[in-house]
Amino acid sequence: MTDKSISALEPAVDAEGLIEGGVLEVKSAARTVLVLEFLAARQNEPTRLREISEALSVPKSSLYALLRTLCQYGWVRTDASGTLYGIGIRALMTGTSYLDADPYLRLVQPSLDYANEQLNETIHFGRLDGRDIVYLATRESSQYLRPYSRVGRRLPASTTAMGKALFAERSGAALEALLAEPLPRLTPNSITDVGALKAELEATRQRGHSVDLQENTLGLQCFGFALRYANPAMDAISCSVPVARLNPERCETIVAVMSDVRDQIERFAPAPLRSGRDELLVGPVIPSAPRI
Repeated sequence: MTDKSISALEPAVDAEGLIEGGVLEVKSAARTVLVLEFLAARQNEPTRLREISEALSVPKSSLYALLRTLCQYGWVRTDASGTLYGIGIRALMTGTSYLDADPYLRLVQPSLDYANEQLNETIHFGRLDGRDIVYLATRESSQYLRPYSRVGRRLPASTTAMGKALFAERSGAALEALLAEPLPRLTPNSITDVGALKAELEATRQRGHSVDLQENTLGLQCFGFALRYANPAMDAISCSVPVARLNPERCETIVAVMSDVRDQIERFAPAPLRSGRDELLVGPVIPSAPRI
């Protein structure tokens, strides 16, 4: 995640310091969240105090005190010299708690296993968060072992198959809001023109699935399918395949299997936990969908 994408997560604050709902923003809490998100986005790159201060426009004196407090509680780690900072192990507790409590993630797990076994390709389950896709589950192909887990990673939705599948579920003001900022370019194939992306979203609606043509990672093509158990859809599944293994017949097989998996998940999904809203709230325990 870039610094810009972190700032995009900040809530709108008016001149009186009020956030949505007329609540006064707690500056120290907001600053703490931004620091944690910044360090998490840096992944394995330890960061100096000056870099964090400049990126977040926070005075070094108050930032230092905040970082030392977060280190004391395990949310931030530092090196022996106390000059480099990274995300701490306590942050893992929050992420795993979210995954463990999510009823829709429990629902899709067997279907992800099935798709992975049938296709022996990498299968993803993700959720739209603002203009980004957050990966909540992955089943790796045995033909390619990624050196890191994609779970928890955040990518620009417009460059991913899952993101485009979910964008295609929206229209009017809701879609325009998602396309209001410049579209990022991650590869030479990334779509950065709003008109071209809208045309691709219309093609997605006609096909019933989206396609990422090496727009996120060169050498990989991805097929995305929105899960319509919420309105508008917030979750999606995808199949990621090296382009060297693709031909028209293989593409048809992937689309057929993934379409069946999508239908199976939707058939056994509960009604949205908050009708007409974008949020998916944690609800009661939901049994997993039976295997296809």
